[in-house]
Amino acid sequence: MTSFLRSLTPDQQVSLMFVLLFGLLLLASGASVLVSMRERRRGDGGEPSRDRSLELQQLLRNSWIMALVFWVAWAAGDGFAIVLFGFVSFFTLREFISLSPTRRGDHRSLVMAFFLVLPLQYALVWNREFNLFTVFIPVYVFLAIPVVSALGNDPQRFLERNAKLQWGIMVCVYGMSHVPALLLLQFPRFAGRMAFLVLFLVLVVQTCMLVQHLVARRLDKPVAPAISQSFQWRSWGAGLLVGGLLGAALAGLTPFKPLPALAMALIACAAGSLGHLVMKAIKRDRGVTHWGSAGRSVTGASGLLDRVDALCFAAPVFFHSVRWNFNL
Repeated sequence: MTSFLRSLTPDQQVSLMFVLLFGLLLLASGASVLVSMRERRRGDGGEPSRDRSLELQQLLRNSWIMALVFWVAWAAGDGFAIVLFGFVSFFTLREFISLSPTRRGDHRSLVMAFFLVLPLQYALVWNREFNLFTVFIPVYVFLAIPVVSALGNDPQRFLERNAKLQWGIMVCVYGMSHVPALLLLQFPRFAGRMAFLVLFLVLVVQTCMLVQHLVARRLDKPVAPAISQSFQWRSWGAGLLVGGLLGAALAGLTPFKPLPALAMALIACAAGSLGHLVMKAIKRDRGVTHWGSAGRSVTGASGLLDRVDALCFAAPVFFHSVRWNFNL
């Protein structure tokens, strides 16, 4: 099997990986349907159980959508991937801002965020300016946003308004921009196969989230019940364990050896799962269950940010851990 894989070209290896990925998602979706049907027959329909079932179904839908997005990005090339994730950042930032009240004095800052900061961040990715790309938003933009807002001459709730915008930029633009940046890292003897690194990140994070939700269905001791019924220390630990072991098993598809792959997977899983919890807390603060417009959230339809929130936290931590550990 190993000799067969090595005989394939990088493009053929990545294509085979996507075939296997979609096959696994198909099996997971089928298993989820069977579990839901069995619970309905047995009458296991308490409120926490329904909430966890909905979260599991949402995670599976998110996994399908993310897999399709990454397949399209890989098939179209690095340049298209950067543009595609730029649009993802645009729409997720719009969803975030739609739930954060703004005032007339914020208009300049919003224009700056959408039409200056976002394209500049992705332009830095395009040109592989990773040193400036790393500090552009958390240093320069974070200093510039309140200055532009102050020029709007509106001091009411000034700190709160600017903090919301800065947080939205950090998650939706800074975090998401690290995903296409992974495609542009240059590992020795790994040219043409950086899509494996992106899929490694997505697979371990989504697996961690799925396992966490599945284990939480059997437990009833949430750490923060007002925020999440599925975040429990034992279920979180189980998610980290399975995600880490999956990362070690996938080491052959990456530039890592098994132990570094295990460590990288654990880092990504911890960042993604804790970030997902943080984003849930923000939604509870805004009084909604899903990102997007308030009207859509009432119907139960989830927004784009619901599908990528864990990745927005995991991607920058994973990207910089890889760069620092491998001196890229």
